[in-house]
Amino acid sequence: MWENFDTEQEVGQKLDYSPVPWSEYFDQMEDVSVGPSDSRDVFRIYKAGNDGPLLVLLHGGGHSGLSWAVFTVTIASRVICRVLAMDLRGHGATLVRQSSDFSTQTMSSDVANVIRACYGEAPPPVVLIGHGVGGAIAVHTASNMLVPNTVGLVAIDVVEGSAMEALHSIQNFLKLRPKSFQSMEHAIEWSVKSGQIRNLESARVSMTGQIKRCEVEGTDSVDSTPDMASPVPDVVVEHNEELFDQTYVSDKENAATDVRCEPSEDQPGVYKWRIDLSKSEKYWDGWFRGTSHLFLSCNLPKLLLLAGIDRLDRDLTIGQMQGRFMMQVLPPCGHAVQEDRPEKVAEAVASFLLRHKFAEPRRESTGSQQFD
Repeated sequence: MWENFDTEQEVGQKLDYSPVPWSEYFDQMEDVSVGPSDSRDVFRIYKAGNDGPLLVLLHGGGHSGLSWAVFTVTIASRVICRVLAMDLRGHGATLVRQSSDFSTQTMSSDVANVIRACYGEAPPPVVLIGHGVGGAIAVHTASNMLVPNTVGLVAIDVVEGSAMEALHSIQNFLKLRPKSFQSMEHAIEWSVKSGQIRNLESARVSMTGQIKRCEVEGTDSVDSTPDMASPVPDVVVEHNEELFDQTYVSDKENAATDVRCEPSEDQPGVYKWRIDLSKSEKYWDGWFRGTSHLFLSCNLPKLLLLAGIDRLDRDLTIGQMQGRFMMQVLPPCGHAVQEDRPEKVAEAVASFLLRHKFAEPRRESTGSQQFD
């Protein structure tokens, strides 16, 4: 189940790049309306489980709630819990009025509003879990105490120091990506071969939240480069993969200029990115500056999961030595940690939940990995 692309390729299997529906991993999909009745924002959410703590899962830039699909099944097999994975502002199938407002204040409020709409003013015990930009939003949401009954915080591969150093390279990385794909299968294949998502199963369910099928309305609307562009060279992927999930923007301003996102039977569709990540540059600094201090100052049990020990900055290194949070460095993987290594992330999160008595183990579970 957890074989990666390289392993399957080595044994000569024909790989299946077809998309897999959300229903294979979640119990429900809902569109939640928040705000005044005459001008509501609508957020797409995916839910699983009916008992235990509520794990609120916040994805990285460019992804969607579907990036937590495989993780959701895996964590649910270890502990009794509920999951709410939401498409953040401008991502996935979420539709908002202020589509260009990606400030931490607005995005943190979105999280609180969605939880309130689903569970009222007294939700079950909440554990905020965020990856990349979603991790920064989780930190801001927790530090501002926006969600009642928040009991824990998990940040996945988001560190202020390394993020701030990497900001200048993001635009170059985005330019290297193909702008369009001939099919969803081609997009899934590209995501795996380029190293964006290193787990084929994860890519098959989550890429549908990253790209959309749009009708071509002019010969200049589709990128002139081949739909299946050559995979990004390894040196580029390794240097920049952590940047991809640290950018945000909505494409709703330019969606109508060259494509109509309602394919017809007589005109073939082309698949394009749901959001134009390059236009979010003015928010990049605000997402990450000060997050290490906020993370350390949150008076909650905290867990930091990293793709590599080199991600740690000075403040977090000192805080970790002082025992102010739990930390685990995962086996080699890319920035899309919960997609590349869903079992390892689930083991770490389950151990965190059990240690603090937030959740009870599944009886059929063989136990969770313990922290040193």
